[in-house]
Amino acid sequence: MEQPSYLQLSNLKITVFQAYLFWENVDKNLKNLSLRLSSGVKEKTDLIVLPEMFNTGFSLNSELLAEEMNGKTMDWMADVARTYDCVVTGSMMIKENGHYFNRLIWMTQEGEVTYYDKRHLFSMGKEDDYYTAGNKKVTVELKGWKIRLAICYDLRFPVWIRNQGADYDLLLIVASWPDQRMAHWRALIPARAIENQSYVVAVNRVGHDGNQVYHSGHSMCIDPFGNTVYYKPEDEDLYTFSIGYEELVKIRRAYPFLPDADNFTIV
Repeated sequence: MEQPSYLQLSNLKITVFQAYLFWENVDKNLKNLSLRLSSGVKEKTDLIVLPEMFNTGFSLNSELLAEEMNGKTMDWMADVARTYDCVVTGSMMIKENGHYFNRLIWMTQEGEVTYYDKRHLFSMGKEDDYYTAGNKKVTVELKGWKIRLAICYDLRFPVWIRNQGADYDLLLIVASWPDQRMAHWRALIPARAIENQSYVVAVNRVGHDGNQVYHSGHSMCIDPFGNTVYYKPEDEDLYTFSIGYEELVKIRRAYPFLPDADNFTIV
């Protein structure tokens, strides 16, 4: 008898790196991240997740700091992916065709690259004055899991990341979310998991940036029922956990809410 397809998908092992970032210092950040990964990754993982603008901290200094798609940080990500035999993801400033993007890179161990450009730019912080917004939803696949990519401020806009037709199993968010609005972060992430009946993995940074804005982490993984799989406030943390596809399917079967959702198209 043929087994249900969900039993053929293995657990996904994810390593989140809630990192302290050095302000606008690419070389120092890459060196520090490498050192911490070398001492902290103790087991085989499928995916390493870094915060938003992991090589610089969240900065508007795009003309000075943005790299092209063949730059040193891309080379570093390719090397890390090969070294740990896994996918590595995180966002960085990219310059392309005269525009600057806050771009989430999905780098495989084979060196294949997929990317998502941040759709919702943080106008309150003038991000939209320095970067060009993306206009495409991006879903990648890893070990059969469908993973939707998002960056920080996107979290506030549920229409953009609505899971129409069960398009994805995991919503992945990288962020540089300040402590002063941490109550919003803690509320919105479980809401996105529950309404989309998906896992949500959200990775933030820690420490002060060059504008003395404090970031307190609170990276987390929430399951499709709103339960906490992983949660870490305040301290830098490098942690590996597993999520199960079977649990996802059980929740969707027991509570078939997604088919009742509204159909719509974003123009």
